[in-house]
Amino acid sequence: MAELDNQTRTELEAAAFRTLVQHLRDNTDIQNIDLMNLANFCRNCLSKWYKAAADAKGVDLDYEGARELIYGMPYAEWKEKYQTAATSEKLTKMKEKADH
Repeated sequence: MAELDNQTRTELEAAAFRTLVQHLRDNTDIQNIDLMNLANFCRNCLSKWYKAAADAKGVDLDYEGARELIYGMPYAEWKEKYQTAATSEKLTKMKEKADH
């Protein structure tokens, strides 16, 4: 692997992150519970990580603002447009993962 300087690495990581966020925006049929059950993170986790990074840099960004950056719209709007009811099977799987 080629040696990357910090600036290039940061730029590549930022580009990959933006691509991930756009992928999640484009695939609204992928529910957060599906992401949690499969990968143990979701859009809300990304929002929390984004806010934590902003806090670490002294950037004034609240959780709802971070959510809007990740979801591409206010969370309440995304939830109304795209969130579906979780099946009992999905809820059970998420609870089982949380219990471990």
